[in-house]
Amino acid sequence: MQLDVLNKIAVAMVAPGKGILAADESSSTIKKRFDAIGVESTPDNRRDYREMLFRTKEAMENYISGVILYDETIRQTAKDGTPLVKLIEQAGAIPGIKVDAGAKALAAFPGEQVTEGLDGLRERLAEYHGLGARFAKWRAVIDIGRNGSRAMPSYGCLRANIHALGRYAALCQEAGIVPIVEPEVLMDGDHDIDRCFEVTEMTLGLLFEELYFARVALEGTILKPNMVIAGKKSPKQAPTAEIAEKTVRCFRRAVPAAVPGIVFLSGGQSDEEATANLNAMNAGYRNVMPWALSFSYGRALQAAPQKAWSGKAENVPAGQRAFAHRAKMNSLAQAGEWSDGLEKAA
Repeated sequence: MQLDVLNKIAVAMVAPGKGILAADESSSTIKKRFDAIGVESTPDNRRDYREMLFRTKEAMENYISGVILYDETIRQTAKDGTPLVKLIEQAGAIPGIKVDAGAKALAAFPGEQVTEGLDGLRERLAEYHGLGARFAKWRAVIDIGRNGSRAMPSYGCLRANIHALGRYAALCQEAGIVPIVEPEVLMDGDHDIDRCFEVTEMTLGLLFEELYFARVALEGTILKPNMVIAGKKSPKQAPTAEIAEKTVRCFRRAVPAAVPGIVFLSGGQSDEEATANLNAMNAGYRNVMPWALSFSYGRALQAAPQKAWSGKAENVPAGQRAFAHRAKMNSLAQAGEWSDGLEKAA
């Protein structure tokens, strides 16, 4: 596919005031989330829940540029027989698809993982394009050692994951699909924000080197990274202003200007933390960033509507209001116009 077509899709994915809904939870992940709200994870319940989100007119038309789907979801139809992909398209959003097969233990590197799923990917991408997907996502998991250890991530683990991201991205562009490349430096450990900065900068440096060698056109690519943030178990948690400054500084060092946009994952932050940190970056540094900064949140967009819905048809309006609220707050953050006062007043 011509680069200008891929670039047009990528630019639309980071349109002003809009971000991406990550609705690509695997069956096991969504089961855990449904268990938390007392809902059985059946194909129909999963369909009903996602249909509720995709039919939220205010959110989908105004604040959501694209939706990442799971293999099951891209094939499902709404109760009235309309393909869920069509609901997304009718709202003016772009359907996407998760294509990796998950992270597995990396041989010879205890405690580290590599993402699998390259086998047969060319054929799967062709099928997904036929089903309506115009972008894809592949997540690599980068863990940081505990208790001050600098043994993780190893160079071997980084190289294995980055090589897979490069091959995936090249196959996507060959199929006319924009690749979201997602190297996630996990915030599960006890590391401080400076260690996260160091690992994130190294990861991104290796990533863009690999994308160059894989002949991936950056203009038709979207980056989905972690923010530069302390581990959840760190005794020293950085304030929002420091997270924003160090994240922007790290990405200005490592991410080429040719990339149309960066869509952050929430990575275990609370709903409001993810929104506040994104807002601080856009409010304070918009004039020094060559790319758009937006969101690609899963739990940070869905936790509130899931709880409000709780599997009951009569709760659909409440679930949709909760989804629209979170989408709007992140839209404001994408513009650097969110505030705690607006959050509480809505």
